[in-house]
Amino acid sequence: MAAVRIPPTLRAEVGGQRELEASGETVAEVLDDLVDRYPPLGAQLLPDGELASFVNVYLGGEDIRTLDGLDTPVAASDQMILLPAMAGGESLADPGSRRADPGSAGV
Repeated sequence: MAAVRIPPTLRAEVGGQRELEASGETVAEVLDDLVDRYPPLGAQLLPDGELASFVNVYLGGEDIRTLDGLDTPVAASDQMILLPAMAGGESLADPGSRRADPGSAGV
């Protein structure tokens, strides 16, 4: 079984666990195994049956989008990381945003 790291934003859906084991020969099968056991993950990860565009999945440190996507093979010793993209922060184009003085030391 592959180890799947669960980010803080998804831990409520899996009972607060930081890491789970899941079975499958591909990323899609591993995600299906997780969603079968933790149905609330399905709405977050696979809202229309496809991986949500804001969810990044890393296998062995590589983004699966640069590999074979959901068809990427998964070995039992692999570690997979689920990482939903986060939004927010200040826009540097916003005239009211605070900017550090380039001459200051990290303030």
